[in-house]
Amino acid sequence: MDTMGRHVIAELWGCDEDKLNNMSYIEQVFVDAALKAGAEVREVAFHKFAPHGVSGVVIISESHLTIHSFPEHGYASIDVYTCGDLDPTVASDFIADCLQASTSEVIEVPRGMGPVKIEKSMIKSL
Repeated sequence: MDTMGRHVIAELWGCDEDKLNNMSYIEQVFVDAALKAGAEVREVAFHKFAPHGVSGVVIISESHLTIHSFPEHGYASIDVYTCGDLDPTVASDFIADCLQASTSEVIEVPRGMGPVKIEKSMIKSL
């Protein structure tokens, strides 16, 4: 079935705590991941929290890559959403490797598969 895009949502555990707290490192990893997947990078915005943690987004022509890191737990949540022919798992796998995740829980969601049809019998009156 055709989709408008593919959205990878990944839970990364056992990551290197120093890397998760290094904003410039994470920013470079995310830009490199986007390029490795064949995306065109448009904008990059990252923020370092005190005392620890990084959140950021790489906007690509084909959609986006995001992260929220929790160094104190060795954990990062990431999203890689791509439209067109790009494979988001290329970027998410690269990110997991760079952050040295010992465990990755990955879900891929097809996006834009068409309107959801709801049967009239499923709609309750208010």
